[in-house]
Amino acid sequence: MPKTVDLTRLKQLDNWSILIEGAQGRANEVFEAVKKDLEESEIPGISCEMVKVPGGRVSFFKAGLEDYLMIANERLKDFHMYVGARDYGKDLNVSWYLTCEPGPLKQLLSTLLDKNPLAFSFSMDVVQLEELTAYVTKVHHSVLKAVASLMQKLGQDTSKIERKSRGFLGVS
Repeated sequence: MPKTVDLTRLKQLDNWSILIEGAQGRANEVFEAVKKDLEESEIPGISCEMVKVPGGRVSFFKAGLEDYLMIANERLKDFHMYVGARDYGKDLNVSWYLTCEPGPLKQLLSTLLDKNPLAFSFSMDVVQLEELTAYVTKVHHSVLKAVASLMQKLGQDTSKIERKSRGFLGVS
């Protein structure tokens, strides 16, 4: 069983999304295309894992679980990306989120010393910042390729895809 990740408790730094008309039921195509592209890139230390994310409500007492592809980089342990693809009526909503997830000890020390639980996570040198930028850009490009491929299969115009993310890095 895939592990469950609560994205509401994580600090979201950047994100991107698109709604693909008429693509209901095609989420696995997106997930598989992203995983394949990342594997073919042969970037050391990048791993992919399907996870469940609580969201929406099945009933008053129980939240639903959505599938997300969690992408990690062993050189940036506090930063994860989550790629989502879920049906939205007859359409498919595809998105990704960059999050900062420092461990409890790092959060505590950061809070005590800087009053910001993420402070130590952002203590990066130039090489680490370049790694973060390259990592996020590569995942973004993998998602864009998957989305464009699906849209082409559906006979849709890919020039309408918004390519810039909204947030900390603003990758395109």
